[in-house]
Formats: sequence, structure tokens, C-alpha cells
Amino acid sequence: MRRGRTIGWLAAAVVVSACSRPEPPAPPPAAATTPAPAPASGAGRIVGKVQGGGIAIVVLAPKGARTFPPQEAKPVMDQANLTFTPELLLVRTGQAAEFRNSDDVLHNVNVKHEETREQAFNVAIPTGGSYDHTFGREGFYRVGCDIHPAMAASIFASASPFATVAASDGSFAFEEVPPGQWTVTAYAGGRRMQKAVDVTTGVVDVTVE
Repeated sequence: MRRGRTIGWLAAAVVVSACSRPEPPAPPPAAATTPAPAPASGAGRIVGKVQGGGIAIVVLAPKGARTFPPQEAKPVMDQANLTFTPELLLVRTGQAAEFRNSDDVLHNVNVKHEETREQAFNVAIPTGGSYDHTFGREGFYRVGCDIHPAMAASIFASASPFATVAASDGSFAFEEVPPGQWTVTAYAGGRRMQKAVDVTTGVVDVTVE
């Protein structure tokens, strides 16, 4: 992919009136971010920053068992113009993700777990076709097309719905976080960094370095 090969190194060490006036179109949803869970009573907010620069995936996981609502929509990775879109997709374990082929040529999607090299799936997708897959293991996955070797992308699977790609300056935020003890994990520059946080009904500021 255009940046997919660069994204792959993230896991090397261990992944938006007048009646006569038309309304402007709504912005597209951020495809790389998993849907946020439904608002929780007495929830808090986490704002933070990942130090070190570069692309960073940030995950907020509870300490101890916690049940989350199902995702509101399936994450989608498409194949168009001989490119995987998006180049980095965040998915939830145990919940379906969709893979499409919008090109006029046959593609396949070959996905392997980054750390274990375990094959997640390898399927051919004809023009206009799609395939659903549910990831069972957390972590990074490499995505490729054996028919077109230049195509590449990355997937990050998380059990927590609180997962996002930090902004270019390293900043991130999680809304409607239930009170309790959590761990913030950031994957950036080949490193895995963690910070414990205690969420209350207010705003928690955290720096991960």
C-alpha cells in the first residue's frame, strides 16, 4: 500500500439556514477507528498524547473483566484502484469485519497475524464481491493480495471498543469511558508503551511515553 508497508513496522517489537440553501454533505466516517460504545451513566473522558512522533495506535483496555456492547457497524476494507482502503483498519475481536473488491479484476485477501504468522484467512474475491471474517486474536495483521504483490495493508484487532489512531501530533481522546481502572497501550515507532489510568466522571489527562 502507499503507506501500508510503513505501517507494518508498528508491530515489529511486540494498531472523524435558509430553506433554499442546500445543506453541506456530511463528512465521511473515519474508517480506521472502531465505533465508540454507547454512552454510559457517570462516564468519564480521557484525553492524552503519545510521545515520540509517527503513527500511533492507542487502545484503552479495562483491568479485569468487563462486557461491552456490540459494534454498531462492521469495519470495511475495500480493494479499489489496486489499493487496499483504508491502509490501516481497526477491528474488534469476536465481531465481523467486511472485505470488498470494487475493482474490475480478481483479487484475493491474504491475512496473517503479525506476531505468530498464523493464517487468519486467504480468500479470492471477484469483482463486486465481499467476504466477512471475525478475528479471534488481538494484535496486528498483515494484509496482502497474492495476485498483485504491490498491494498491502494492516489490521489491528482489539477486544476493547476503545481503540483509535492518534492524530499527527500524537493526541487522542476517548469519550464515555465507564469509571474504573484502565490501561492505555500505545503502539508507535516499533514500541509498545503503557500507562495505568483511574477513570472517574471527570476528564483524565494522560501522557504515554
